[in-house]
Amino acid sequence: MKKNIIAYDVGTTGIKTCVYEISDSIKLIASTMDSYELFITGNGGVEQDPDSWWNAMCNTTEKVLKQYSISADSIHGISFCSQMQGLVLVDREGNPVRRAMSYMDQRAGEELKQGMAHGLQIAGANLYKLIRSLIITHAVAASVKDPVWKYKWVEKNEPEIFAKVYKWLDVKEFLINRCTGEFMMTPDSAFATLLYDTRKGREGFSKELCRLLGVNMEHLPRISGCTEIAGRITKEAAGQLHLNEGTPVFGGGGDASLIGIGAGAVEIGDTHIYSGTSGWVSTVVDKQIVDTSSMIAAIVGADNDSFNYFAELETAGKCVEWVKDHLALDEIGVYLEKKNISDSRENIYRSLYDYMMHAIKDVPPGSNGVIFTPWLHGNRCPFEDSNARGMFFNISLETGKTELIHAVVEGVCYHLRWQLEAQEKKVKTSPVIRFVGGGALAPLTCQILADILGREIETVEEPQNAGAVGAALVAAAGLGIINKLSEAKGLIRVNKRYVPDMKNKLIYDQYFDVFKDLYKRNKNNFYKLNSNKVST
Repeated sequence: MKKNIIAYDVGTTGIKTCVYEISDSIKLIASTMDSYELFITGNGGVEQDPDSWWNAMCNTTEKVLKQYSISADSIHGISFCSQMQGLVLVDREGNPVRRAMSYMDQRAGEELKQGMAHGLQIAGANLYKLIRSLIITHAVAASVKDPVWKYKWVEKNEPEIFAKVYKWLDVKEFLINRCTGEFMMTPDSAFATLLYDTRKGREGFSKELCRLLGVNMEHLPRISGCTEIAGRITKEAAGQLHLNEGTPVFGGGGDASLIGIGAGAVEIGDTHIYSGTSGWVSTVVDKQIVDTSSMIAAIVGADNDSFNYFAELETAGKCVEWVKDHLALDEIGVYLEKKNISDSRENIYRSLYDYMMHAIKDVPPGSNGVIFTPWLHGNRCPFEDSNARGMFFNISLETGKTELIHAVVEGVCYHLRWQLEAQEKKVKTSPVIRFVGGGALAPLTCQILADILGREIETVEEPQNAGAVGAALVAAAGLGIINKLSEAKGLIRVNKRYVPDMKNKLIYDQYFDVFKDLYKRNKNNFYKLNSNKVST
């Protein structure tokens, strides 16, 4: 029996609302999107207005139902895939007490230092807290961007606001609360707080870690499974969403949990790479592993039977967006050469990106000597450094825009290779890698990635919607349409395959060595130039 599910893909800069028809296959039958603002403050802060997420969710739901003549009666459930490690502090009514702090926020350096970096240390963390964290969660809150330090930042710097806090939620959990009135977190979101006990039989927020890090446990919500019904749409929410009261709302999952499912990389040993605003390399493993030296951990996902060994890059596709805005486009709007472009926002972006990839297709491997580093907002893995920044290295008089743009694509791929090799220290990654996200829409990017990694790359149909597909499959499992999430592999079709050109790889191997060396040689310079910008 066919059933329709709405999947909300809640990203950094916008929400995509997708309606999927699921039976023995999964089919996208309607979609639309809306954007919202990202607020960059002067002290390393990155914030968003949670109400803008909700407004965009309501607007896109109404639009997609009307535009495609879909009845609310046909919707059997809704689910979410969202950005993670946001800090959304709400009062008893579920209203935010301040703007949400994004996963990109890095102003809590002093809180991290006070909370972890004192006493006897290993890898920059207090030895006792490090050991207890590794035992309890198999991870450590050792990054300035981890939400617990944002929580402590609000407590220290905004005490009057902090006094109003009833619950600490993440992005999709705020939206679930608006839909249902329920205060909850899925296990993957709970794990992302780095306060979650992952030991068998003890799963839940850890009293010990809350005490060690100074977190009020009453601020933490109940935990509900990703495939479980978190609640049902209330009468008030139904009126705003144009959906039926009582429609099941599933927990869904974070992007790090669900994009792999949407990619069909669900079996132990499967590796996928994602390139959207951020990027990552993730491998499915059957036990928790951590590499503190490379800042990689096996994180809790949507499937209870496995973990995702996860290495994150803060800015991946965001680098390509940056180069589009600041190099491909000039101050009077001429895009490399004069072109007639549609006024539709979505069409503009597709046309500009497509044309940009066309313009650089003949640039040789190595971009005629130019290397770009993709650390536009710091970096997490395989080194943690909020001061790291992007650079173009080895520019000559012969360098033009096409080489610079090409170097940006290569720079993102170099870093993904660095992360893949860091994973190989602890686990075996798959010889064929699934590649998803907006970056996978460009054949040139896919081939460059294959050449730099020396691995076969597979893409799926509509790779930019992998998160929404994952969210829909989570709901499908909750509704009993599929038996378990591992069945996703049979529903996800491979669209294209890219085989590496080993002659190009030999060139890239030389450039890759220089790429890694650029950070080591400039670490102190990054600190000198940028440390004051992120201090409180």
